[in-house]
Amino acid sequence: MHVSPLLEIIWIGLASNLDNGGVGVAYGVRRVRIPWLPNLVIAIISFAGTLIAGLFGNVITHWVPSFIDNLVGAIVIICVGVGVLLQPFFARKPHPQSRSKIVRIIRSPEEADFNKNNHISFTESIILGIALSMNALAGGFDAGITKLSILYTSFFVGIFSFLLLWVGTLIGKKFAANRLGDHATIVAGVLLILIGIEQFF
Repeated sequence: MHVSPLLEIIWIGLASNLDNGGVGVAYGVRRVRIPWLPNLVIAIISFAGTLIAGLFGNVITHWVPSFIDNLVGAIVIICVGVGVLLQPFFARKPHPQSRSKIVRIIRSPEEADFNKNNHISFTESIILGIALSMNALAGGFDAGITKLSILYTSFFVGIFSFLLLWVGTLIGKKFAANRLGDHATIVAGVLLILIGIEQFF
């Protein structure tokens, strides 16, 4: 594997998980604990989601020309990047209380502490993991369709998922940096868009 593909894989892993850092900061500010086991569960879900999406993207490459592969991968990851950039704007809009818990958590992952006991349980971590893996699905699909290593991409997504959620929680507890969440989301969106643009060339 050359340096350039490896760097691209690392960027995908990082960009797919910057939201984890923002959610971790939000939990840290509110003194919500995320023990290592629930954090590991979240990372495994992101790893698995990336792997499945990557395999799906790789299957598509057998049916379409290679230049179409790169085009589709770039468009998908740019669209996800734009969606991530718009996420803070939509999160500020009031949503009906009747909306299901899962939909609310996908929109605002920091709401995963259902029972408000300042502790993310194993069950809560599964739902939070699904919500936080949405960007990872796009990253995995992009890796598969552009013929990057799916296994390496999934590995880095899982590692960054665990680390950024843990570090974000520590930062939130120590500095009460409750405005970092939106900034992390913006940086994630910009990174995804830049990765997509780079794939056009």
